[in-house]
Amino acid sequence: MSLAESRDFAASVPNDLAAYWLPFTPNRAFKKAPRLIARAKDMHYYTPDGRAVLDGTAGLWCTNAGHNRQPIVEAIQRQAAELDYAPAFQFAHPKSFELASRVAALAPENLDHVFFCNSGSEAVDTALKIALAYHNVRGQGSRTRLIGRERGYHGVGFGGISVGGIVANRRYFGGMLTGVDHLPHTYNREQQAFSRGEPEWGAHLADELERIVALHDASTIAAVIVEPMAGSTGVLPAPKGYLQRLRQICDKYGILLIFDEVITGFGRLGYAFAAERYGVKPDMITFAKGITSGSVPMGGVIVRDEIHDAFMTGPEHAIELFHGYTYSAHPLACAAGLATLDLYREEGLFERARKLEPLWADAAMSLKGLPNVVDIRTVGLVAGIDLASRPDGVGRRATEVMDRAFREENVMVRITGDTLALSPPLIISESQIGEVFEKVARAIKAVG
Repeated sequence: MSLAESRDFAASVPNDLAAYWLPFTPNRAFKKAPRLIARAKDMHYYTPDGRAVLDGTAGLWCTNAGHNRQPIVEAIQRQAAELDYAPAFQFAHPKSFELASRVAALAPENLDHVFFCNSGSEAVDTALKIALAYHNVRGQGSRTRLIGRERGYHGVGFGGISVGGIVANRRYFGGMLTGVDHLPHTYNREQQAFSRGEPEWGAHLADELERIVALHDASTIAAVIVEPMAGSTGVLPAPKGYLQRLRQICDKYGILLIFDEVITGFGRLGYAFAAERYGVKPDMITFAKGITSGSVPMGGVIVRDEIHDAFMTGPEHAIELFHGYTYSAHPLACAAGLATLDLYREEGLFERARKLEPLWADAAMSLKGLPNVVDIRTVGLVAGIDLASRPDGVGRRATEVMDRAFREENVMVRITGDTLALSPPLIISESQIGEVFEKVARAIKAVG
């Protein structure tokens, strides 16, 4: 290591880990042996000592165009030098309108209006508020009930954890929103084990919405929110016909259907949005993550025309929706979003993901038969690998695999419980797909 490299290394290694409280992390264990990242480029992260780590997770499902792509970096730099911030209330800047138009053009027909925020959590809370307000302005204020799904992840706002169904995200935070119910999750290992793409079994689970309607009455239900693929809970693709059936039941009872596409949006499943893959038109789509390839925080909600227009009936000088964020449509985020959408289009990354999906599935399924691998699920460029839990605690085996993969195999994976989740940048090469799963296989074997 040269003197300059030694100085860079020293500067990038913190000498005090106490002050930072890491999210969704066992802080005490982490700080005993931290996994530090100093820089990134394209398909790789780099540790402070310069070790290249292949990114098998697109950061947190978000760097779909790869890391530190020059067009995105330059767009952010130009924007920072030109306009650092513009107020989002009663004022706006040109790029916010341009980006909204570009996003709406990618969405299904008649979803033509975009409300910007800063994260997937904010996007979900925004969509839920719009749903409640929509029924209110139409004179159906009794529709206040929100329906989520078991094992669903919709961010960490109080709305998101209320409709979400991951127990650890809910149990410490009191009663949450009232009037929330949940559909059953769609996973059954006995019926769906080692599924490629959408499982054959499970469409009938959507009919549980009929039971919930019978229990509460349709006049009390505002919206249903689901992920087309439940990602953070361990990669649960929607069964064939499931989303179509949900749409039919929602139409039957006048209930809004919200697709949470924070993970599935912008190419993860081979299309701009999963709604296109499944041929199902929701009433709202939440997005974040891939809109800027993770470079600047941004999220939003795409809203069906009829919902938007229902708010536009009062006096023109009056605010239609009392909701928003200081950093809605932040100039740097809009610049990053426009450059990211350009990259997706120019490099055909959505189509690329669709083309690579069979190869990705084959590579993932090659892990079948390894010690303690009990299930594998793939859809788009996503894979979930379930490991058998140890008697001494759920998650211990997966944690050891993740740590060994990072330190010894130079590949990043993420975990939830004893599930390994993989979701690489869409620029991944065919050889890198093989490399990811070869390295994961070695880590699984080594941990045992």
